[in-house]
Amino acid sequence: MTDNERLIRLLAERSTKRGHFTLASGKQSEYYIDARLTTMSPEGLSLIGRLALSRLRECGWPVDSVGGLTLGADPISYAISYASASSSKPLRAFTVRKEAKPHGIGKIIEGPFEKNDRVVVIEDVITTGGSALRAIEAVRAESGTVSGVLALVDREEGGRQAIEATGVRVISIVAASQIIRALET
Repeated sequence: MTDNERLIRLLAERSTKRGHFTLASGKQSEYYIDARLTTMSPEGLSLIGRLALSRLRECGWPVDSVGGLTLGADPISYAISYASASSSKPLRAFTVRKEAKPHGIGKIIEGPFEKNDRVVVIEDVITTGGSALRAIEAVRAESGTVSGVLALVDREEGGRQAIEATGVRVISIVAASQIIRALET
């Protein structure tokens, strides 16, 4: 079994539930993917870090740091950063808060993000693309350049297209249809 197949199996077994759900986007769905049940596990972190870093290297996007809207993007970003640690081009990870801190220096981006960083925005599950678009806006407001978006799972419900309509390319590691197929086997 390949790493990608192992990841699909983990997402199917641990993170996907069938039923009637209202998603963060407000959409209704007959399945729910709680990627955190995989992304916060030791095997998930290990697989995701390697697979995501490989996908980023294949794309050839210029990238200094990775991060996205908390909480879904956090473990994925950290896994990528950790996987890159021994490479010739280690990547820093950051977190985009849902709103700026009301105290201290009022940061919206936490971690070693630097002005003029070339960034790949990370998303756990893309449905409408709203979370990634919020992270893109925050990065640009802090003088970062967005090279692209990497999603762990694309629900294949228009989010990729919404992001790409703004001129930002999107790649994913897994499609929801692959997870659903794995559930059925």
